[in-house]
Amino acid sequence: MKPRFQTIRFILGDQLTPSLSSLKDADPDQDLVVMAEPHDEATYVPHHRQKIVMILSAMRHFAEELRGNGFHVAYFDYQNHPTKSFTDALKAAVTEHNVKEVIITEPGEWRVKHEIDTWSEDLDISVDVRADDRFFAPLSAFADFAKDRKELRMEYFYRGLRRDTGILMEPDGKPVGGQWNFDHDNRKSLPDDVTPPSPKTFAPDKITQALIDHVCDDFPDALGDVASFGWPVTRQDALAALDHFIKHRLAQFGDYQDAMTVKSTTLYHSLISPCLNTGLLLPDEVCRAAEKAYHEGKSPLNAVEGFIRQILGWREYVRGLYWYLGPDYGSGNHFDAKRPLPEFFWDGDVPMNCLKQAIGETLENAYAHHIQRLMVIGNFSLLAGLDPKEVCDWYLAVYIDAFEWVELPNTFGMALYADGGKMASKPYAASGKYIDRMSDYCKDCQYNPRNNTGTDACPFNALYWHFLDRNADKLGNNPRLGMPYRNWARMKDDKKRDLIAQADAFLRKLDDGKLDTGSEQGSLF
Repeated sequence: MKPRFQTIRFILGDQLTPSLSSLKDADPDQDLVVMAEPHDEATYVPHHRQKIVMILSAMRHFAEELRGNGFHVAYFDYQNHPTKSFTDALKAAVTEHNVKEVIITEPGEWRVKHEIDTWSEDLDISVDVRADDRFFAPLSAFADFAKDRKELRMEYFYRGLRRDTGILMEPDGKPVGGQWNFDHDNRKSLPDDVTPPSPKTFAPDKITQALIDHVCDDFPDALGDVASFGWPVTRQDALAALDHFIKHRLAQFGDYQDAMTVKSTTLYHSLISPCLNTGLLLPDEVCRAAEKAYHEGKSPLNAVEGFIRQILGWREYVRGLYWYLGPDYGSGNHFDAKRPLPEFFWDGDVPMNCLKQAIGETLENAYAHHIQRLMVIGNFSLLAGLDPKEVCDWYLAVYIDAFEWVELPNTFGMALYADGGKMASKPYAASGKYIDRMSDYCKDCQYNPRNNTGTDACPFNALYWHFLDRNADKLGNNPRLGMPYRNWARMKDDKKRDLIAQADAFLRKLDDGKLDTGSEQGSLF
């Protein structure tokens, strides 16, 4: 006899948390859990194959965990019970089980919210959308913070959350160490004689391996390699990854968090962002673990504060910003940038070694750390005037931790300044000298970061001045860009002409797909 259920608890693929608000009062005897792998979710951008495997495997493991706890789970997997959308999956479950009430935790993206908003009327059911309390701050807290502010800067929101949570705070209300932010201590390049340890990886089990075996054939439009897959897909694995980071990588994370090297794709980074963004780990437990390492004398304050700021500060801030600015955020184009995404974004075949490394590692591992994303790939996209929509879609597709609420502000607002400064106080534009200072990429590159013009000049150098010159009407009065604009004004006219000509020549080659491959690039191995 088919069991009768009182409600459906609908769980999305980034809500893999037993304490989720929609599950807290769930009764295995009365509530049906519904989960789905809709075709639309896997294909609205050409996701990296490792991203598809990680999310679907984590979902399937979570469904098994719920079944082990006595729940009935109606699971719409793409292979045996395919469905086009969340709505179609819910409609099938409602029809089969004659349930008129659905409980769901609020989604992380406007796109999914709009779909859920249609359920009540279209399916003639009651829909209870509950707040996602897995974050430190409710969305109302960011709205309160943003009200009457001219600038929505992360630092002040972060300080408020430090006070609210007590994390890295003294009893008298002052920050541990006497200052809020140790970012200036976290900008070292990696010494030649230092090789970071390998991160903890996880051998695929049966569920994961089955997905690995089929993902290339089943998702022909997806991209990237899947052979190196070693990501956590269960909470147990995620906790092991966190523990390994705290014990073996956190202490050096601070010094070298902005460094880039051909010796290591991951340096001292935690690699737990996909676990946080799918719900396998909770931000509070992650931050408390790092804080504990500081208090026990196992990691220095600059490392611990820098790591906690990424989660308690930046992650909370971009989520609040995404929802506060509304569903149209991402539709603008402040610099009117329209250049199509170059082909090398899809194959990594580019003569600039920094891009070759950052994009190549992305395509191989579905991962690059924040400086590779911001100051190499994002910086190039900004300087070259690439179309923000195409760039944002690419970032959403290729990174294993990319969901729109976190990807869009980081790419559209921070990397591309396409929102005109709603998020960042200035564009993150830099010449090749920055990349040379923070990496060893330039050593094996055919281009010289010390040269601005000529056949071996680093393209970033001329592109930097070209960007400032063509956008002077929009950026010339920005106080944080006063020095570079004064330097540009002091340059002799012939030098300016040479720089503009150098950049124009590069952009013509870029448009024609004729960038010279040149000499052999340095190898990762």
